[in-house]
Amino acid sequence: MGIKAALSKPFAAYVHQRNQAWMQQPAQTQQKVFTSLIQKGASTAFGRDHKFKNIQNHADFTQAVPVRDYEGLKPYFERVKKGERDILWPGKPIYFAKTSGTTSGTKYIPISADSISNHINGARDALLAYVYQTGNSTFLDGKLIFLSGSPELDEVSGIKTGRLSGIANHHVPGYLRRNQLPSYQINCLDDWEEKLDAIIGETLHQPMTLISGIPPWVQMYFDRITAKTGKKIKDVFPDFNLFVYGGVNFEPYRAKLFESIGKPIDSIELFPASEGFFAYQNEQDDPGLLLLLNAGIFYEFIPVSEYYNENPRRLRIEEVEVGVNYALVISNNAGLWAYSIGDTVKFTSTRPYKVVVSGRIKHFISAFGEHVIGEEVEKAMHQTMQKFPEVEVVEFTVAPYVSPSAGQSYHEWLVAFAQPPQDLPAFRLELDQQLRQLNVYYDDLITGNILSPLKLTPLPSDAFQKYMKTQGKLGGQNKVPRLSNDRAIADALVKFKVES
Repeated sequence: MGIKAALSKPFAAYVHQRNQAWMQQPAQTQQKVFTSLIQKGASTAFGRDHKFKNIQNHADFTQAVPVRDYEGLKPYFERVKKGERDILWPGKPIYFAKTSGTTSGTKYIPISADSISNHINGARDALLAYVYQTGNSTFLDGKLIFLSGSPELDEVSGIKTGRLSGIANHHVPGYLRRNQLPSYQINCLDDWEEKLDAIIGETLHQPMTLISGIPPWVQMYFDRITAKTGKKIKDVFPDFNLFVYGGVNFEPYRAKLFESIGKPIDSIELFPASEGFFAYQNEQDDPGLLLLLNAGIFYEFIPVSEYYNENPRRLRIEEVEVGVNYALVISNNAGLWAYSIGDTVKFTSTRPYKVVVSGRIKHFISAFGEHVIGEEVEKAMHQTMQKFPEVEVVEFTVAPYVSPSAGQSYHEWLVAFAQPPQDLPAFRLELDQQLRQLNVYYDDLITGNILSPLKLTPLPSDAFQKYMKTQGKLGGQNKVPRLSNDRAIADALVKFKVES
């Protein structure tokens, strides 16, 4: 065992004990965060506009500060972008995390000197929690790869600006820097396919122990290695023993990814976003993600069923229930106030508070009143694949087809198969039946002949990669929405369909 692996164990024990303190006092911990945020925010333009000096408790806050998304806070973001100080948070941000929005264009999310530690320490503590629970720290002695965006940063009004993964790359601890791949020069390549080939060339003969990234892009990395070598990943990287991922639901990718690896290995799920690092998996036998309550983020939870009401309930951590779908709203020490990040979560535990990411509040289909959500289509696909074990799915998305004729509208599932079902019609019928069992409104529409059973359009295994390339979003942290209420993505993908 190397020195890094050895030293990580006492540090992991220290972090574990420190975390126990706030985990055992969740409501009190969140109250301290809330009080600190309000006090520091009171001197800002936003704080003055919303009379923070009069806010004494959460009820006051909900009255003074409405829930907003990026568009709602955009006037303040624009002032920060122009270089003004003390707008959303004291001083100026040290970074803008640049993200692509579907309705707002490019978003510029501020990261402050106070909030950067949340992004960096969250990922670090996830690895240390794994070390503490399993005793395995040998991955720290090998090479670690993080498939991410370019670390090259631009400047907006003197504020360094780039993708979150690129910003985080500048804060990798020195003791891990020597282990990190790809090299800075290769990581700066813009073209994803060129970059991927360069990463393979650089990593192919290295003792890789940890691989991290969004599952579809890691799968692309694995596929190209196997095509180049003719070997499973376990035979190319025999020391590879830990996979770290986040950004999408892993279940649709799990079977194919582990088949590519060729052996079971441990994995850690993270819940990072440009707005903050919210949670991580701290136990191998529990898929729930530990919600970080002491990291400069105050959480509110709106029941999804109430989200579009005029005055939805905004629940504190001690008011949530297991199994309910909530829209996640945050206020943080970078100056986001009652900000709806767009993700939905369900609690799996309240001792401690653990969540699973259930979808996106705007990613649903309700063209006919069915309100089908991402969690439902992913579960329907997963349960159908269990009945058709030969099937391997690379990626899929779902969109409505609206016909003027009664009974001829339907949901179209566009599915890229690595290995298609032997009986495609039977697979389609089972998929439709699974969704009907999961969503009573969808079932009613089928029964009432308002909708026809779903249509399944098979796509080549590389269809989504080709589509993302046409959009200039191949690789990095980009991903295709699982659900759409229009056909913009579906109509573009249909061009790649498999001809029968």
